[in-house]
Amino acid sequence: MAKLRITDLARMAGVSVQQVRNYVELGVLPPVERTASGYRVFTEVHAEALLIVRQLAEGHGWERTRTIMRAVHAGDLGTVLATVDASHGELDRERSDIARVLGAFDEIGREPAGARPRRPLRIGEVADVVGVRTPVLRLWEQRGLLSPEREPGTGYRVYGQAELRKAEVVALLRRGNYPFAVVRSVLDELGPHGRPERVRAELAKREQDLHRRSLKRLRASAALSAYLTQ
Repeated sequence: MAKLRITDLARMAGVSVQQVRNYVELGVLPPVERTASGYRVFTEVHAEALLIVRQLAEGHGWERTRTIMRAVHAGDLGTVLATVDASHGELDRERSDIARVLGAFDEIGREPAGARPRRPLRIGEVADVVGVRTPVLRLWEQRGLLSPEREPGTGYRVYGQAELRKAEVVALLRRGNYPFAVVRSVLDELGPHGRPERVRAELAKREQDLHRRSLKRLRASAALSAYLTQ
């Protein structure tokens, strides 16, 4: 098998020599032998692994890439598959979130007159529903994004159905890295004088971004599969 210099390897992958050294130390490349004089000996196997690392990082992120490649070289297929599955499952949950919030748009702040409201939820219950910690909900309240009522006697925060739906919208947009100013403008459009079509447009952009991320993740997983079969 042909041997490569570290400079050749770095050039092929479009990274620095120091990055290659870092990858070796982190265990994301296969073990590297050394010559009697102490020089590292790289081969085409390392070159291919380095390209896979780059693809995985683009599709699944660096932390998952490190977990995956370490497990690959340790022969731990279970961890490899579990990590990849979790990564794809994350996008599936985001798609479900988008679908759920889109379905709730027409209902936010528009409960039918005389309709019997469901039981209001306390802050811990809302945190479980939207998938954040309670301090995050308090921060959103401080930012003026949420306005929970207070339970008579106890003073506990309580969230009606409309407020719960607002929390779901905020959680979805924040997961998409939308700044608070954009989130606030979206919530304004959900009010009685707003334009729901603007909200739908914002989430359509989020969905298109999700499609792009999903394709990158799929390509990275396909490349990993080919690497595992060799």
